[in-house]
Amino acid sequence: MPKTAIIVPCRLESTRFPRKLLHVIKGKPLLLWVAERIKQEAPEFPLFFAVDDELLAAPLRAAGFQAILTGVQHQSGTDRIAEANRTVKADHVINVQADEPLVTRAQILTLAELISGTAAMATLGTPFTTAADFNNPNQVKVVFAPGGARALYFSRAAIPYARDRAGQVDDAWVQANPCFKHLGLYAYKAELIESFAKLPPGRYEQIEKLEQLRVIENGFEILCGVTNDPTIGVDTPEDAVKFGEWLG
Repeated sequence: MPKTAIIVPCRLESTRFPRKLLHVIKGKPLLLWVAERIKQEAPEFPLFFAVDDELLAAPLRAAGFQAILTGVQHQSGTDRIAEANRTVKADHVINVQADEPLVTRAQILTLAELISGTAAMATLGTPFTTAADFNNPNQVKVVFAPGGARALYFSRAAIPYARDRAGQVDDAWVQANPCFKHLGLYAYKAELIESFAKLPPGRYEQIEKLEQLRVIENGFEILCGVTNDPTIGVDTPEDAVKFGEWLG
């Protein structure tokens, strides 16, 4: 039974980008780019993929990765991880999203450190640098408590809202008033994963379509570390093009 394991939740269908994990970029599906990146950056952690379809499991297993087939009914990645961890039996689980092909070692180690303390859950944020990204609903925002790392709320809306500017902010404002993008990377204690799986979806979770809000809505605290490592989360076909350009 591993103390800490990485489990990547993988869903075949995607609303904004159908079957994006199988989308081929430079001759390889996105899912394998992510798998190889994690193995390269953090080889000391056991790595598993919680998938909902054999179409995802097949390329992973062919490349030597461990895939656990989970139910198709799960409404969130955390629910899927809860099922998978009943097989893995890790005390701490690091959740790397299957559409984050530039995850770094430093990010994974930060999560491992945060979850080794008393926190039941941890995640990461990175500073926005442009107003265009800050106003993009596909780029999730996180706000922290003053003087600490506790996350107060996550939203697709541009928060904090600049009331004195009627919300009309520019790049300089975003950089001078640190606003943070939430990265789809988490760490959990096993106990929280099981608690999460038994809780009904939260009101704000269902409105914003952000599973981490279920944790906050049910009174649990989330610690949030900060990373400045560059990232490209592949949420749209345009993001896939950006990643392809990054690869060169």
